[in-house]
Parts: sequence; C-alpha cells; structure tokens
Amino acid sequence: MRHSLSEQDARRLLGGAPVLLVTTRWHGTSNVMPVAWSMPLSIDPPFVGIAVHASRHTHDMIRFSEQFALNIPSRRLLNHVQYFGVMSGREIQKIEAAKIPTFNARKVDAPLLEGCVGYIECGLEDALRLGDHTLFIGRVVAVTVEKEAFGDTWVLEDDDDKPLHYLGLDYYGILDDRLQAKLQTTESGGLRTDEDEIEEEMRRREEEAEEQEEAR
Repeated sequence: MRHSLSEQDARRLLGGAPVLLVTTRWHGTSNVMPVAWSMPLSIDPPFVGIAVHASRHTHDMIRFSEQFALNIPSRRLLNHVQYFGVMSGREIQKIEAAKIPTFNARKVDAPLLEGCVGYIECGLEDALRLGDHTLFIGRVVAVTVEKEAFGDTWVLEDDDDKPLHYLGLDYYGILDDRLQAKLQTTESGGLRTDEDEIEEEMRRREEEAEEQEEAR
C-alpha cells in the first residue's frame, strides 16, 4: 500500500549511497566529518560534489583550505562513522580522539584514514549555496583504491572490503551481491522480457510438434 511522506523526506528516499568521510586540514589542524550527500558532476574535467550544512565545522575548513579528501569507509569503521557524525570538530580533535591511523595524501594536505577502501583527493573548484547547504564542487586530483575492493566496479567478494552505505539515522548497510545485466531486445527494438522468452519457447515447441506431426 502506498502512503505519502513530507517533501523533506525526499532526501531519505535518495539515501543508501556510500557514506564518505570528508577529511580536511587548515592551519595545522585536521578534521573529519561523514557526508551522505555526494555525487559525480563531470567526467572531463573530473568534478565531484558534496553538500555540507553551513553550521558544520567542515564547511569552514573546506572554504578556507580550498581542498578536501573523500575517504570511503568499509564496515570496519561503522562505529567510527557514527562517532564522527555526532561529535563536532570545534570541540574535539576527532581523529586523535578516535585513535584512527592516518597517512599522507598524494596531492592535498588533508590526511587519509586507514580502514577505508577508496580515496578521492580534491581541490575546491567552486561553492554554491543551495538552500540550507553548500554544494562544494571538487576537482579530483588523485584517486586511490584497495585493489581487493575495486576493479572496474566494486568487487563485493569480502564483506570487510565492501563500501559502507548510509541508510539514515544510525543505520547502515553493505551491498549483498554484484549482478550483471544481460540485455536482449526484440526485433522492434523493445526490451525482451521473461514473458517474451516464454512465448517464444512456446511457439518453438508448437512448431516442433507440428513438424513431428507432419513427419508421421
């Protein structure tokens, strides 16, 4: 049964994407914040976007440093992700308090977090104020992945190598399986469905039965 939600709930229906840990560094201080609202924006040049509320400490860190890094956590960092979301970088050094190891990025000053399966380093290309959030547009300058986790797509063989997805509130998930579509079209260019295949098989059997009857 269908039921209506509020217009503000549209964001919840669009949830389920990989959660990102945004790391920043400014004036010798590092910070991290989870963000669920992210998107690719351009292939060439490579742009990605993240939406950050203006009240967040990360908002000013990105604006002043003009760079950031996106860390894609696995389920091994489940509790870290939630912790980083409820604590403020204005009040505590979250990376140090969480005792999570870091290592140097290739092109930006922001640290990268151990326990993640992918990393995207960005320089700030633009910032657009949209409603109560700012869309920070990052120009990708370096990308690194764990080879066990990502080939041409996420591999999804080991649960500990799967990206963590945010479902809302304090709920998260991981992808269960990788499915490969096998597209078949009809003579008219439409999509061939299971029903089409069943009808074709029935026609084939009828033709075979007719041929056998004629042979008798």
